[in-house]
Amino acid sequence: MAQAKTFTQAELDQVLRYVSTKKYAIRDRAMILTSFWSGMRVGEIANLKMGDVLNDDGSIRNEVRLSAAQTKGDQGRLVFIPNKLCDEFAAYLKTRKIKNADIPFFHTDNRLGFSPNGLCQWFFWAYKRAGINGASSHSGRRSFITNLANKGIGVRVLASLAGHKSIMVTQRYIDVNDDMKRNAVELI
Repeated sequence: MAQAKTFTQAELDQVLRYVSTKKYAIRDRAMILTSFWSGMRVGEIANLKMGDVLNDDGSIRNEVRLSAAQTKGDQGRLVFIPNKLCDEFAAYLKTRKIKNADIPFFHTDNRLGFSPNGLCQWFFWAYKRAGINGASSHSGRRSFITNLANKGIGVRVLASLAGHKSIMVTQRYIDVNDDMKRNAVELI
């Protein structure tokens, strides 16, 4: 099975322009950027609840603690949310009327939560309709890891951020590209 495509910034911008034309543009943007900026798996995004993202006072957490039931491998993990993603969550939450802790964070057309498979399909079709070939629901996660590796983040930190038990798994996510090689030789 082929690895998920890693995105260039231009490709991510292309997808964001496409979803900006859709009915749930703010939600769609937040879901895509959650994948690209937090490295969460699609199943983890689908399983997010309001209470995972919001503090009791309604403020947005900068760390999301996922339970074992929400993750792959039956082991909970901590996901760090960058400030720019917190801003995207805040914009999205302005579109939500109900913020009960137990309801899904991301809603479907009928205001229910996505199933992991349903969200996987949603990502596939969003990318395809945006004109990006070879992309899947794993593309954001793979791009997240590759982009951080390109910025010099060590593989142990990457493995921890990704929730991988083995750095060998994490290394398979890193897509070596010409920019990485160009930057590497400039260090000489």
